[in-house]
Amino acid sequence: MKIAFLDRSTFSDSITFPAARLAAEWQEHARTAPGEVLTHAADAAVAVTNKVKLPAVLLEKLPRLKLVAVAATGVDHVDLDAARRLGIGVCNVRDYATHSVPEHVFAVLLALRRNLIAYAAAAKNGTWSRAENFCLLNWSIEDLVGSTLGIVGSGTLGQTVAKLGAAFGMRVLFAEQRGASLRPGRVAFEKVLAEADVVSLHVPLTPATRNLIGATELARLKPSAILINSARGGVVDEVALVAALHAGQLAGAAVDVLSTEPPPADHPLLTANLPNLLVTPHVAWASRQAQQRMADEVVENIAAFLRGELRNRIV
Repeated sequence: MKIAFLDRSTFSDSITFPAARLAAEWQEHARTAPGEVLTHAADAAVAVTNKVKLPAVLLEKLPRLKLVAVAATGVDHVDLDAARRLGIGVCNVRDYATHSVPEHVFAVLLALRRNLIAYAAAAKNGTWSRAENFCLLNWSIEDLVGSTLGIVGSGTLGQTVAKLGAAFGMRVLFAEQRGASLRPGRVAFEKVLAEADVVSLHVPLTPATRNLIGATELARLKPSAILINSARGGVVDEVALVAALHAGQLAGAAVDVLSTEPPPADHPLLTANLPNLLVTPHVAWASRQAQQRMADEVVENIAAFLRGELRNRIV
């Protein structure tokens, strides 16, 4: 049996996939362009993909394929309807970044609330050396304690972010889905936007969440608020976000995901040149520990398939 890993380069070289425990031929490809899928996955019973797209037109031409093992949680790059029709199983990996993503959220949050980027630059560029006092107070420094953390998405990541927020002494609000009846422990979506000092997004990209945060929602935020998106790029209207930051509608934003990845060099969030905008290249998930947990889970999903068991199956 052949297993084809289509985009091994989406993991650090130091991460090991314990494929030796599988009674199968394991082939790795650093990356796979759309036109290479049929070649790289030829004769494969299992295809491992992080972000390589597998639409119906390709799945239909892989008659030996029995399982798509997604090396991620999101499966929007696999045509699930076609997989069902063709009898191809699809599994994913869940809860692998339960520490990595929440820790990233607070890393960027502290950087913005305490203006660490500006102060670190001032120490290097001579501004501090020219100061008349022992310290610089050129930019506002805000504590987290006593502030309000609004969380959109109450899954494992959202819940862990909430625990960290509570540990910092923050008031935590979980947003109800927009337009839905309030459930216990939830606050109306619009009320969370209006009251939060920090809004952190932890929802999948679906038709209901695409552009969930647009110009109207950004206008509801406090001018002192910070928006953090470590979910999916399409959840935020990126052009509207740049406009809101330029207009001073919010104090700052941290974005780890963009609607197109890798983004074009002229992407509006990359060319904005705003001191209160922190953009990172989709690394919130990628602590060494989280990557290794992902690798172990991918192999265990395949091992379960080979044993005839259903594990983390989407289809």
